[in-house]
Amino acid sequence: MATIDNTVTVDIANGGKAVAIKNRENQTTRFHSFWLRDNSPDADTRDASNGQRLITLGSLPDNLTVSAAYADGTTLHVQFQPEDKHVEFDLNWLLQHPYDKTDETGRGWLSSTATTWDSSLDVTSAQYNQLCEDPQTLRDWLSDIEQYGFAKLSNAPVEDGALFNVIDLFGYIRETNYGRHFEVRTEVNPSNLAYTGLGLQAHTDNPYRDPVPTLQLLYCLESSAAGGENMVVDGFRAAQIIREENAAWFDVLSQYCARFEYAGSNDVALHAKRPMIELAPDGELIGVRFNNRSAAPFTDVPFEKMELYYEAYRRFSQLADDPALQVSFKLKPGDAFIVDNTRVLHARKAYSGTGTRWLQGCYADKDSLLSKLRTLNNKLG
Repeated sequence: MATIDNTVTVDIANGGKAVAIKNRENQTTRFHSFWLRDNSPDADTRDASNGQRLITLGSLPDNLTVSAAYADGTTLHVQFQPEDKHVEFDLNWLLQHPYDKTDETGRGWLSSTATTWDSSLDVTSAQYNQLCEDPQTLRDWLSDIEQYGFAKLSNAPVEDGALFNVIDLFGYIRETNYGRHFEVRTEVNPSNLAYTGLGLQAHTDNPYRDPVPTLQLLYCLESSAAGGENMVVDGFRAAQIIREENAAWFDVLSQYCARFEYAGSNDVALHAKRPMIELAPDGELIGVRFNNRSAAPFTDVPFEKMELYYEAYRRFSQLADDPALQVSFKLKPGDAFIVDNTRVLHARKAYSGTGTRWLQGCYADKDSLLSKLRTLNNKLG
């Protein structure tokens, strides 16, 4: 292996089926020839305007290998055979997309973009006008939602339907059987317990949908009733605690599906089943679903595991009610908060029948929020 410059050394590995890049700290990252060819950035492989591939894997030769590879500054040069094709890669880009790593994370590991929290979290509130006018403020607010799973805003217009303007900052409304938005205030013969003055246990919304709405916004228009404080709980932190206390609890909640259902009116019958703790195939913790009000009978857990399952379920319920994990706040007219509905549980304390309490809520999805965040990061650096 020869040193090309003072930053990295490059070597062909596995008989031309891979390229190995070693940095100055003597750390080696390997890339297979098919991975490199599939991710080639040249104009013959990817459309220059949209970045989409112009080739298929089936169009590549079965005996694809690398015949030459060397670094020149921040560029990696690779020669592919039998195509005899020369491709230049940005070394920084390559080293930001490694897959040559030892999996020591185990089940329930978290993305580096997620930070768990408890009641000690210092919650700040972004000013609505600044969100509308300052891209840096908007970027920071969206980043908080990605990192902590929720964020607040203040001094927004106290107007019917103003919540749509917040969603317009980054994405689109997710319409449901409740409509483009829903009213949260006391009703006679309510179709949902949210429309009463009762306290609500911390929960994720609409677990009976598949896919579940991934963002929920609650926007305050009136708030003179006593009580009614909102609370949020980090479901990822609750899942971590369960794993730390009893790995068998974590496993049973992540391996077996819970069932949820809702039939609030004659023309609605929603059903879904998903684990309360959802993991990606590689073990990453990617979601929680917890809603005691909407839980259907669990029929996907074996008899031999059901007792353990209810132990774990009961512990999750206790954590949802634990003040040590709750962040509590009282919304004023013009205040709002948004939660990642695949992660953060939200709750409400009971409120009195005197005075008024009127919130409007709506759903949206994270894909547009994260897209907006990435574009702002690209623009702002």
